[in-house]
Amino acid sequence: MSQYDDVAACTLDLNEGLQQAHLELISAHCATHQLRLRYSSDDLVRFGRRDLLRKSAKAASDLSEFYSSLEKKIPPVSPVAASVEPSPEMIAQAVGWLSKYLRQQRDHYAPVASPLPPEVKARLWSFFSPEILESIRYVELRGARVTVPDFFPQVRALGFEPPPITHMDSLTFLDVIVFNQEFSERSLFHALVHAVQIRILGLERYAELWVQSFIRTRVHFTVPLEVHAFSLASKLLHPVDRFSVEDQVMRWMLDGRY
Repeated sequence: MSQYDDVAACTLDLNEGLQQAHLELISAHCATHQLRLRYSSDDLVRFGRRDLLRKSAKAASDLSEFYSSLEKKIPPVSPVAASVEPSPEMIAQAVGWLSKYLRQQRDHYAPVASPLPPEVKARLWSFFSPEILESIRYVELRGARVTVPDFFPQVRALGFEPPPITHMDSLTFLDVIVFNQEFSERSLFHALVHAVQIRILGLERYAELWVQSFIRTRVHFTVPLEVHAFSLASKLLHPVDRFSVEDQVMRWMLDGRY
């Protein structure tokens, strides 16, 4: 192996590690965001376990110091356009863009997609109905990336930064899940939550809620549809009792949490 190959391999390992850390940070961010929505800081300090609060604060402080030192060394990027408050017509157009893109990508990948492996379905029956698991197909791109939507330049022109879909582990196109790299069970779980959301809400309503929330929060991983997917997928990191994702999604829908 040449010196160039060594450097390329080390760079690949570095960025894979960075990507994994990024996903863990997003999961922690989502969990913390839910705490902030449900409880005041006074309640957390008064009723929360003080050992957990101190450990969490220390971990967050250490991470903030580390990433802040890195951020200072990152070359500046060109300024983005000032944000524009979208009109109802623009929001409706964005919903149409998203719905059309999800359908087009589903139709593009469906012919080459495969059913979930039996052993994977067996491990997920505690969380998803057999109907969902049997209907899902998946594709591993292995080195390729999902096509970036052609409407992203219009989104940026309004001052919004679209989701980095080429860096996401998985994307859900209705009943077809596409992995930008290789299959992973946690990414599959996240994608399956979105498949359930789309099935229960309907594609148009799903797209409408996603766009409206993104306009409000301006960060894709704080969109409630994403927060819920991250939150449920994070349960795979620890032993958990059986729960129905369909029931969880239905409850969030009925409670108006999306």
